[in-house]
Amino acid sequence: MKTKKTLKKELRLVESLIKKDFVKEKTISDLYDHVFKSKGKKIRAKLNLISSSQNKKINKNHRIKLAAIIELLHTATLVHDDVVDNSPTRRGIESVNNIWTNAHGVLIGDYIYSKAFMYMVDIGNKKILKELSNATNDISQGELIQLDAMNNFEITLNKLKKISYYKTGRLFEASAKTGALLINANDKYINNIRNCAKDLGILFQIKDDLLDYSIESKIGKPNFQDLREGKVTYPFFYAYKNSNLNQKKELEKMMGNKKLNQKNTIKLVANLGGIEETKNLAKEYFNKSINSAKKIRNLKIREEMIELAKIAINRKK
Repeated sequence: MKTKKTLKKELRLVESLIKKDFVKEKTISDLYDHVFKSKGKKIRAKLNLISSSQNKKINKNHRIKLAAIIELLHTATLVHDDVVDNSPTRRGIESVNNIWTNAHGVLIGDYIYSKAFMYMVDIGNKKILKELSNATNDISQGELIQLDAMNNFEITLNKLKKISYYKTGRLFEASAKTGALLINANDKYINNIRNCAKDLGILFQIKDDLLDYSIESKIGKPNFQDLREGKVTYPFFYAYKNSNLNQKKELEKMMGNKKLNQKNTIKLVANLGGIEETKNLAKEYFNKSINSAKKIRNLKIREEMIELAKIAINRKK
């Protein structure tokens, strides 16, 4: 109980840090306030704080600042994603590009990125800077690979997994690894917690893909948005793989269709095993994450990582 209270307190400090030290010019202030209006789950920041909690003697300001960096990097990618996807909402509220313009979305995303890198310089740890620089580069690669895979009915499962790793798993991995680097942890601890976080991130993405195919889910963006945008995600991939020629044609008509029938879509994808096989893949990554967590010697950290994996696989939003 004490650990959870401490984590909540630390996350409030992260929020406070994020919301201070920005330019008071009105346009930037309005954009910045809007972006951080919704608190979000902050699971990456949590990962970072959990990972660095093994040694609380380390500079507390650096722990909070590093978690803030993680959250800033994640938020910047979301703002840029909304521009790329032309998404009208994010976390249940109107997106920056929908209220302002795509240019505003790109530039406030860049502003948030630059703030994160300014904080990295403050911490002054070359290993952390290298890991986060590599991670942001990989995330950009993931977005470009996914863009290239639009409407690609021949995409492989390995390519989908690679996109999931770069887009989501990579920052989860970096969140845990940099927390461990901050406290000068040993290699065994670093490897166990980064592997746990990496698979947790991929699980998170798989679950996102599942929730996109659920009318009841509340994921903070319109349902079936990925399908309407022409993105082949796991449920569609498995359904297409299992379909006959006529079913393939029906699925192909759904891809990129802005006015698709939601009930018919779910029915067809579910009947072709798309939902069930995606759930099985989620279980596979859940188990991988749990197995890595069990190798962490610190009991509190091990339990917290296992709890995050359980939250990820059971979440409805």
